[in-house]
Amino acid sequence: MASHNENEPMQLDWDNREYISAITNNIKKVANVLNAFDVTCRSRLANLNEKLTMLEKRIDYLEAQVIKGGDTLS
Repeated sequence: MASHNENEPMQLDWDNREYISAITNNIKKVANVLNAFDVTCRSRLANLNEKLTMLEKRIDYLEAQVIKGGDTLS
């Protein structure tokens, strides 16, 4: 039968493997959260960009109407 001292390195190896596995799993979870956040942010930014583009077109139209209206008053 092996003595306690002979099993100690093997137990330390298993403990290290479990520790590394836990860290790896947590890193994967963080990466998944960050990727989901990235997708959400990109979607929201695209939506905001569409709204800003629409507002810019409305402003251009209103500016043209104001200029056109100013010409007819003089």
